[in-house]
Amino acid sequence: MTDPATLDRIRALPCFSGPIDIAPLSGGLSNENWLVTDAAGRHVVRLGRDFPFHHVDRAREVMTARAAHAAGFGPRVEYSEPGIMVSAFLDAKTFSAADVRANAGRIGSLLRDFHATMPHHVAGAGFMFWVFHVIRDYARTLRSGGSRMTDRLPHWLELSDALEAAQCPLPIVFGHNDLLPANFLDDGHKLWLIDFEYAGFSTAMFDIAGAASNAEMDPDEAAILLEAALGYAPDPAMTRAFHAMQCASLLRETLWSLVSELHLDAPGVDYQAYTAENLARLDTALEHYHSTYGKTSP
Repeated sequence: MTDPATLDRIRALPCFSGPIDIAPLSGGLSNENWLVTDAAGRHVVRLGRDFPFHHVDRAREVMTARAAHAAGFGPRVEYSEPGIMVSAFLDAKTFSAADVRANAGRIGSLLRDFHATMPHHVAGAGFMFWVFHVIRDYARTLRSGGSRMTDRLPHWLELSDALEAAQCPLPIVFGHNDLLPANFLDDGHKLWLIDFEYAGFSTAMFDIAGAASNAEMDPDEAAILLEAALGYAPDPAMTRAFHAMQCASLLRETLWSLVSELHLDAPGVDYQAYTAENLARLDTALEHYHSTYGKTSP
């Protein structure tokens, strides 16, 4: 049920022209998103708060969203105040996993451009997103919070260390770091990115691997994505690092969901089911990784 106070808060925003129509937008796992129509057109209102347990800072998200628009990757931010960001609505298709798989080359090129261009537009103190640090910090949060899967943390931390050891040195770029399929939009002419709450400096590999694992790409699709995103054909060590990072991406998403079980209660979201879904996908990815590189590998 919609909280009337939420609708009143949206109606009170000073950025709209005349009477407005408000409709919910589906898809958020930790935020509320609303479509608002006024005399000037359509707008997306994003409601969220800081999530220290997820390393999410909304002021940094707004800054990144503005930078992404300036760089040509995201919609224009029309208004913001603490806990609220209003962006222009893009008349574009929201991608499904199948769409991501069908556009592996386009997405790889988009990521390469995003990684290279965004550092020239972001401002303020640099934020570092390193998935293996995130995993370790999530483990601390889960242990102190009494997660139902605390007994599995030692194994997951050992796995994370092994996956980190499989990585190859890469330049530092600016990453999106949350490339779920629904964060890609296609207006028929170009691809767009939305939802920058985890964006920060990293290497390209997490974004590339995350896009592949979240869309459940097969090896051929993933190979197209990897080469397009890197801009060159990867050697065997880089390919192995990519497969390891896909496992790390799924481990991070599993732990994200477990932490969310402790701290979040988004309407209509079943975090335990989401945990189970990502854990199953992690097991499948690890089985493929081990069958390719051996059981002594991570």
